[in-house]
Order: sequence, then C-alpha cells, then structure tokens
Amino acid sequence: LRPNHTSADISMPQHSLSCDYLIIFGCSCLTLHTKKMLSKIFNDPIHGTMELHPLLVKIIDTQQFQRLRFIKQLGGVYYVYPGASHNRFEHSISVCYLAGQLVKALKERQPELNISDRDVLCVQIAGLCHDLGHGPFSHVFDSLFIPRALPDITWKVKSKIIFCKKNSHYYFFLTLQIMFIVVNLLLLLQWYCLLDCYHLGIQNNFDYHRFIKFARVCEVDGKKIICTRDKEASNLYNMFYTRTYLHQRACQHRVSDIIQNMIAEAFVKADEHIRIEGSGGKMFTLSTAIDDPEAYTKLTDQVFEQILNSTDPKLEEARKILRNIIERQLYKCLGQIQTGERTNLTQVCVCVCVCSVNIDYRIKDVHFYRKTDINKAIKLSKEEVSKLLPQQFEEQLFRVYCKKTDQETLEAAKKHFDRWCIDKKPQEGFIIPPELRAPIKHFDSKTET
Repeated sequence: LRPNHTSADISMPQHSLSCDYLIIFGCSCLTLHTKKMLSKIFNDPIHGTMELHPLLVKIIDTQQFQRLRFIKQLGGVYYVYPGASHNRFEHSISVCYLAGQLVKALKERQPELNISDRDVLCVQIAGLCHDLGHGPFSHVFDSLFIPRALPDITWKVKSKIIFCKKNSHYYFFLTLQIMFIVVNLLLLLQWYCLLDCYHLGIQNNFDYHRFIKFARVCEVDGKKIICTRDKEASNLYNMFYTRTYLHQRACQHRVSDIIQNMIAEAFVKADEHIRIEGSGGKMFTLSTAIDDPEAYTKLTDQVFEQILNSTDPKLEEARKILRNIIERQLYKCLGQIQTGERTNLTQVCVCVCVCSVNIDYRIKDVHFYRKTDINKAIKLSKEEVSKLLPQQFEEQLFRVYCKKTDQETLEAAKKHFDRWCIDKKPQEGFIIPPELRAPIKHFDSKTET
C-alpha cells in the first residue's frame, strides 16, 4: 500500500512490469487447487449468486480488504443521494467476479492465448485488489485533500499488482502477456457503473453480457488489448454515456462537489491534530499516513465521525465545517463557466473556492474488430458508429463557491464572479453563459469583499 514502494523491494523475474503500488498477500501453505478450503458463495444485487475461489476468500478476509467496508464508493455523494451507501468492499468483489467472467470467456474463445486457470485467478485477484489504495471518502482524499495538504508531492492511487513466491508463502505472478490484458481489463472494468446506477436509481442501458460475449484480445503495437465487435459499438458507447451521465448527475453534481470540497477542507484543518499509530509505534498525521502501510490501513471514512464527535479545541474549525455539512449549511455556488480547452485554475482561499470539473467519455483508445477479420484491431470514426454521437466528448467547467453564506457577502461575491466572467476574452478559451453577456450594473464598492 505504499506509494513509494518499488518492485526492487522483492525478488521477481526481470521481465516483470514495475509497479507504483505493491500489494502482497501471503497465504501459508495454500496452493491453487487446494482441497482443504472451499469456495464461498456471495449474493450480489446485480450479479446474483457469485462463487469465488478460496484464495479470493482468503484475501477478502484480510484486514486490508475488510477496511474497504468503511469507505464509501462514491465518497461525499452519499450526503446528496441517500441510496449511495455502497462501499468499495462490495464494488471490489463485483469487479473481481466480472473480471473472472470476462477472462474465462476469453480463455474459452481464444485457446491460442494459452490462458490458464492460474491466469484466471490472477486476473480475479487484480480485480479484487484494484481499490485497496483508496483513502477516506475515496477521491476526496486522493484528489482533493492530499494535493492541498501536501502540495509539493505527486501522489496518485494506483494498483498494479504483482504476486510472487517468497518466504514459504505462496504468491502468484502474472505473465507479461496476461499483465497487459489485466491492465486493459481493469481500465474497462472501472467504467462499469452497474452498482452505482443501482444505488443511485439511475437507468443503465449498457448490456455487459453482450460485451463479454463479443470481447476478443487483439494485438496493437505489440500489446495485447481487449476489443469488441464493430456492431457492438453502440452498446459500448452506452457504457461511456452512462458513466458520463453519472458524473453529471451525481459524482460531480454541484451539491456533491460542494460537500466533497468541504470534507477535504475539514481534513486539511484537522491534519496536524490527528495522530495515527503506524509500524514500530511511530505516529503519523492524516496526510503523512500514506507513507506507512500499517497507519494507512487504519484510515477509513470514520475519520469524519472522529472529527465530528471530538472535543479537542484544536479540531474546532474542522468540526464546524463537518457540522455544517450535517446541518446543510453548505457553501453557495455563485455559478460556473465552461472552457474551450483544459486549463488549471483550482484555488481555495478564505472566502472563495474555485474548482475545476472535468467530464469526458474516455474513449480515445477503444478498438474494435470486424467479422471479416476477427484478429485485426481497428478504430471506428464517429460517422461509422452513428451520426447522433456528440461532436465533442469532453468538457471542463469551473465552479465558484462562496464559503460565507450571509446575504451581503453572497451578493457582492456574485457580482465579482459575473464581472470576472465578462472580463474573460474568447481567445482565452472561456465560453461565457448568455445571461452574463449583458453589461453588469455598477455597484457600490462598499459592498465588495
């Protein structure tokens, strides 16, 4: 779980891929075809009955994986959508099952890939473990809190997983070919929004059964990637659209965005006053816990309640922000402006929070194959798929929130935001909303803040 852990820390074959995250699970005296342990049945609201290999059960029963029970899948969205109560725990088990279904289909359909039962299990392990690196409230911790608490470092949650045999424990190592498939597979599976749609009450039009049915591995520039039939393009675009719609409607909804930024700000204010014991009894703060596996394993969404219910006067500022979330005293959105091209403008100050919202289909590297040549990967133009597709597949918005909620401050801040929008020139890439194109009425400088 350590961001700075490297493949040099353990012994492994020279051709293996380097890893940004190294996740090791030891299972004493456990072989791939163990007879002493039984598979376990899980019931899932989407997939129904799922039977998992005993090694997968062994991993699920570790402290590191059980921690995911206490990390919300959609972070602060739960405070806007009460149904979004599902956790990374059930999500990861679902991804593990889907990964297994997909690679089993590839194994049966393409025997020339020489996918073994061991490879199938490794792919399932990869699906099971892909979210182990997430911190409290998932992307709130990764993308909002850490950049603000530790602005001088670059830290991202990644989960490339390597298994090997060491110290009389049994591990499994992916071949280079299967590793390429796994990485490609996980990129696809992270877009599967079945569980999110279910809990948010949002319609999902993507048929994953058909995707698995038509999936094939083809080679592109020497790499093995997963492709689907050209006639299945519309179904695949439905997945991309569903994911984009979920971000617009829930994950990056204005109120969700406000709440998640408030949580991040509370964590920043509480950072130096929270102590987590790590390896060797060493103490870490909320942000520095990312440097120690033992300390990081203790971080879950319960940090929110820890701050909220504390009586420590040093946590008063953070406690007040979280109490405002509970009592719905939220920052106010002054408005948003769209950009023609991506730029970085995120900023947090005393009164105002400026946040960038990036929404895209992520379809740049999707490949297909035709019935006439099932082993040749191709790309389809938008015209070949449908003329009804949008002209642009990504957009960036800048939203401005005012932390103070008194009427006088809000009115002054709104006028400043409107003037800022109008002052932006078209060549700077900003698209001004129609309602702001008319001149703004002059206001007294005494009301400015």
